[in-house]
Amino acid sequence: MRDQSVWDVDPEVARVLDLEKRRQEETLELIASENFTSPAVMEAQGSVLTNKYAEGLPGRRYYGGCEHVDSVEDLARERVQALFGARYSNVQPHSGTQAVTAAYFTFLTPGDIILGMNLSHGGHLTHGSPVSISGNLFRVVDYGVDRKTERVDFGQVRAQALEHRPKMVVVGASAYPRVLEFDRFREIADEVGAKVMVDMAHIAGLVAADLHPNPVPCADIVAATTHKTLRGPRGGFLLTNDEEVAKQLNKKVFPLLQGGPLMHVIAAKAVAFQEAATQEFRNYQQQVVRNAEVLADALLSCGLKLISGGTDNHLMLLDLRESPVDGKTAQLALEAAGITTNRNAVPFDPRPPYVASGIRIGTPAVTTRGMQEEEMVQIGQWIAAILADVENTALQAKVREGVRELCGRYPLYLGTRTMA
Repeated sequence: MRDQSVWDVDPEVARVLDLEKRRQEETLELIASENFTSPAVMEAQGSVLTNKYAEGLPGRRYYGGCEHVDSVEDLARERVQALFGARYSNVQPHSGTQAVTAAYFTFLTPGDIILGMNLSHGGHLTHGSPVSISGNLFRVVDYGVDRKTERVDFGQVRAQALEHRPKMVVVGASAYPRVLEFDRFREIADEVGAKVMVDMAHIAGLVAADLHPNPVPCADIVAATTHKTLRGPRGGFLLTNDEEVAKQLNKKVFPLLQGGPLMHVIAAKAVAFQEAATQEFRNYQQQVVRNAEVLADALLSCGLKLISGGTDNHLMLLDLRESPVDGKTAQLALEAAGITTNRNAVPFDPRPPYVASGIRIGTPAVTTRGMQEEEMVQIGQWIAAILADVENTALQAKVREGVRELCGRYPLYLGTRTMA
């Protein structure tokens, strides 16, 4: 087989890769669930391991020739267990959704009741939304935030648990800017005899750096993704301290939910877990949180409103309920200015989800580029200016030039081509 690159074989795809590299290089990525992996992670993911089928677990495969992929999966498992203080892990889930679904099937059967966070209050589709498999298979009762504080309403959590006696309490969020108090959820779950599943997809990197409480001691199962704050490849993993639960989890991942694991992605996960155990990574996470605080303060000082008034983690949620500008319009105007965000529902949102009244903003990706407090103030001012005049295309063009200049001072991947 000739050693040819995608540039030689398929110029059409190569052109798309080049355009996406340029987009990433020249825009500010503020989507809270996105990040940039290291070249080492991308090298592992683009490796020869993509050729290997390896159904089963290390030492118990259904295919021959697995001695090397066994080694890399064992490395990934050992590293993630050490990172989060767990006794058992499964690093095969292709995504966070599959990790969460495996956790459900470990304890539940269709028709069982789960108690999860309302999507518009910061939850996730997989926590019981009617458009998700979770909402279709299980009876869902939800909880949300207090209307005044916009933080988790534990009185409501307990009342819902006592009334409906769920079999599982789901803890986790995709747009909640405050610390999740896992111990309080555990107390309520124990009161009604429910299992606890924590989805720490968004905060895994913060947990690894000891900047957020670790859910492993409080949960029966922890599900997570390897991207987002953890800054690895796109994929999922599962943790538990219970040996019997671990055995059931393994069976639910394979063969119930998926076939052969993606060994090249597992290798990339192993690299990411190794990176996450370093002091450099802890310093990075500290800057992520600091950048989020500064950006939130900058937005507030410009007269914008934030859900719960600020942030404790890597993200914040702009509240546009009282603004004539809706989330969709705001997202498009910011994107025209080179600032990538996503519209998001806010608690008690009067607008439909596709339009929404919020903008979710996160700092992991811009922090990966090396940006710090000074840049966050500038970004906050740009956002405020754009949202104050969303139809001003001249202003959008001017900000886009400023964004391009700023990004040029913090390049992503020096000397690489398709890898970026």
